[in-house]
Amino acid sequence: MMKLRSYSWLLLCLACLCLSSSLTFAEELPARTALDDYVNKPDDSYRWEVYSDQMEDGVRVVVIDMVSQHWRTKEEVNRTEWRHWLTLCIPEKVDSNVGTLIISGGANGKSARTPRMAIPIAKATNTVIAELGMVPNQPLIFHNDGVERVEDEIVAYTWDQFIKTGDTTWPARNPMIKSAVRAMDTMTAFMATKEGGERKLDEFIVGGASKRGWTTWLTGALDDRVVAIVPIVIDVLNTDASMRHHFEAYGFYAPSVGDYAQNRIMERMSDPRTKELYELVDPYYYRHRLDMPKLVLNAAGDQFFLPDSSQFYWRDLIGENYLRYIPNTDHSMRDSDAVETVAAFVHMISHDKEIPNIDWTTEEDGTLVVTTDAKPATVKLWQANNPESRDFRLEKLGAKYESTELQPNGDGKYIGKIKAPEKGWTAYFVEVTYDVGAPMPLKLTTQVNVLPNIVPFKGKDPNLPTSLTLVCSAPTDGAAQQLAKMAEKMFTDREGIAGRVTTATRGDQLYINMEPKGDFRQTMQALTVMLKSQKCDDFQYQVESGPEITFPPEQGDQLSE
Repeated sequence: MMKLRSYSWLLLCLACLCLSSSLTFAEELPARTALDDYVNKPDDSYRWEVYSDQMEDGVRVVVIDMVSQHWRTKEEVNRTEWRHWLTLCIPEKVDSNVGTLIISGGANGKSARTPRMAIPIAKATNTVIAELGMVPNQPLIFHNDGVERVEDEIVAYTWDQFIKTGDTTWPARNPMIKSAVRAMDTMTAFMATKEGGERKLDEFIVGGASKRGWTTWLTGALDDRVVAIVPIVIDVLNTDASMRHHFEAYGFYAPSVGDYAQNRIMERMSDPRTKELYELVDPYYYRHRLDMPKLVLNAAGDQFFLPDSSQFYWRDLIGENYLRYIPNTDHSMRDSDAVETVAAFVHMISHDKEIPNIDWTTEEDGTLVVTTDAKPATVKLWQANNPESRDFRLEKLGAKYESTELQPNGDGKYIGKIKAPEKGWTAYFVEVTYDVGAPMPLKLTTQVNVLPNIVPFKGKDPNLPTSLTLVCSAPTDGAAQQLAKMAEKMFTDREGIAGRVTTATRGDQLYINMEPKGDFRQTMQALTVMLKSQKCDDFQYQVESGPEITFPPEQGDQLSE
């Protein structure tokens, strides 16, 4: 299986011998971290048993009840045992010793979910596909505070604990990675039994989305059995640079990262302990270990991450790297063909097929020049313009990406050229589709570029105490002014909701900024309910750094540094 990978790695090593800078970064990055220590520490609580075994759509579906570990103490968290559903999808014909682990979410205390993504991939690739649920285990209550936290609330809370204490076992990434490692152990053990067909399963493709995508990167870095990874919608490697870029583009933080602002992570971006946190959990600091093939799937309309975030890490990755940005979808990847791309990649890796790839350069005027090592079925240039702000979130802009087909020039290259917009900013990238002999095509893209390549809020302080701004459209200009006065009267110094409240109007656009007192979501919900009752709509939310309202950049702001 690893013939192609080994050859690529050999070439890479030879190249690195000629590049002192590459040797320098490799020496600076650690060979072992506290994550290794936690994941590799024996835990006697690990166990598993088969819960159910049945056929679904021609695939054998085996549900395993697995305990991966115990994490922290009962004084620190209400449930220390991490328990998961691990669902194996085994096709009638299995012709590879490479299995795929999809790291998934979900809440504890519920029935195992039907693995709707895993079943079709198993059938299409003739390989064992497993879905690991409840990563992280959730909801969790910390320090007996009575607050049930899930998803980013858990991650952000544990980041805060690390920044306060320096305890490297606090970040939730520790047990999340260990869950994936124990799942691979379980897959191997089950498949080796008579019940599992006495099959060898000792290499793995690991994939997951969002927080599970982050976990995918680090599982690949920490476990040598991982021969390929598919991190999805986690376009935030080199986290510090990425989040500063996020802020400089918007002038505020998107509400999707509000849990981190709630836990004061943004206010402490320059804290030395935050730098230590990133060195511990940011996959960018493990890039020297990530030599396996990678399919990196991102959404061009993601509400968490800017579409040009890969500029902060892509060219620093080693090994075989394949990228795809999907237009007109967001962090959910809803209404997209992402699963087809994953299935094509899994098929090629698990059957040791050579994967076509593209390379590209960006000229001074922003033109993309794309080369490919195999003949593509189609090549498209995708682009979307926002005339008002440097913001391409699907929830803000809508499905505005449009494509045009490209033909090769005389040199066999594909030229993606766009005009700089008269107003606002334009995001664009080139997409290449291959027929790879799999049941579905493989689509790859360049990185996303933005013209003009300028952020409108560069230099604004991202580390001030958080305030919240709600923006909405009132029925009329006069109504906006009246509602501004009403909001100040109703919510100023309202216990559990807000302290200071300031307002502004621009035509029928109403801006209300609050100093939050309590949970951010409850603050915004209370205000939204009141404004909806007054016929307001088109609500937008901004997590501000400091007490000032951020307005859309004036036209011309994008023309100067």
